[in-house]
Amino acid sequence: MPLYTYKAIDADGRSVLGRVDAVNVFDLEQRLARMGLDLVSGAQSSQQTRLIGGRRISRQDQINFCFHLEQLTSAGVPVVEGLVDLRDSTENARFREVVSGMIESIQGGRNLSGALAEYPEVFSKVFVSLVRSGEQTGKLPEVLKSLTESLKWEDELAAQTKKLIMYPAFVGSIVLLVTFFLMVYLVPQMTGFIRNMGQDIPLQTRILIEVSAFFVNFWWAILAAPFVAWFGVKFAVRTNPALEYALDRYKLALPAIGPILRKIILSRFASSFAMMYSSGITVLDAIRSTEEIVGNKPLENALRTAGQQIAEGKNLTTAFQDAGLFPPLVIRMLKIGENTGALDTALLNVAYFYNREVRESIGKVQAMIEPALTLVLGAILGWVMLSVLGPVYDTISKMKF
Repeated sequence: MPLYTYKAIDADGRSVLGRVDAVNVFDLEQRLARMGLDLVSGAQSSQQTRLIGGRRISRQDQINFCFHLEQLTSAGVPVVEGLVDLRDSTENARFREVVSGMIESIQGGRNLSGALAEYPEVFSKVFVSLVRSGEQTGKLPEVLKSLTESLKWEDELAAQTKKLIMYPAFVGSIVLLVTFFLMVYLVPQMTGFIRNMGQDIPLQTRILIEVSAFFVNFWWAILAAPFVAWFGVKFAVRTNPALEYALDRYKLALPAIGPILRKIILSRFASSFAMMYSSGITVLDAIRSTEEIVGNKPLENALRTAGQQIAEGKNLTTAFQDAGLFPPLVIRMLKIGENTGALDTALLNVAYFYNREVRESIGKVQAMIEPALTLVLGAILGWVMLSVLGPVYDTISKMKF
């Protein structure tokens, strides 16, 4: 079905711009009329995706979507009416587009999960699978509530991860800027003075002069190097799966940062697996879905291997233990969950434990980063001062008064 760009007027006389699927202009007008809009102009769009340009759809929008729909479905309000209320109340024009398209799809005969599946750039496969399970089991409000809590947890986790990265990145940038200033501006002004003293230049001073000359002559390369390296690594990872695998494994082996990343990934896995299992999704389907959300190739391959072994007849605990990448806590909780029949509860305990560990670990790393970067900056300044003032002091000490 073609995608049409339209300009319309709502009931309050405000102009509304958007895009929606329609067979032709007449069908477009009818669809907009059902949305409470009067068509002003419309034309078939050449864009292949509904969500190009404009404000992006954030996780907060998805949280509001799940919470709003959960509240209304719990009160017995039909899904279409709940979506209409959500469409009229949302401030994000792009998300309003998505909800409008979902309303049209449901009115055309699709169920909610089918309408969600038409927007893979907004709703993940796990999200769609959980909603489909809720529809099939009659537990849609419960599933939507679980999704709301899961999205809130992911939002908090993303904020913690950003906090871990942004602080050292900011302080590290300050250190690099100070170093750049010293090498490009300050040291060159002192170099001529040091050379004119007419004495042997100490080794550390010669090294400083050469480093400063390199900065002055190749400042453009130094500034471009981080960007070239970043895009080069991204391109290489995209074209070479083996490199992507090795890089993901290296991330987990990084000192201080690696254990935190592993805990974040395992917490995400345990939380998502527990939510899918409690919603009625089979173990094998839940494992296949979690492969897509762990975001790490070694753990993704380990999950795939575990799923294959379970399909061949091994129990859950043995399959995960044989993978060799899951810590004893996860294995122990899986064993308890299998023995008691409360696998979802056991995995939620894993998620809770790791989430608490992540918060504590981030706090510890941040407490270590500040003095470490201060020492680095102090060492650079000390080296510069010693290299510059050392020859001056030697000259003065040899003078006779």
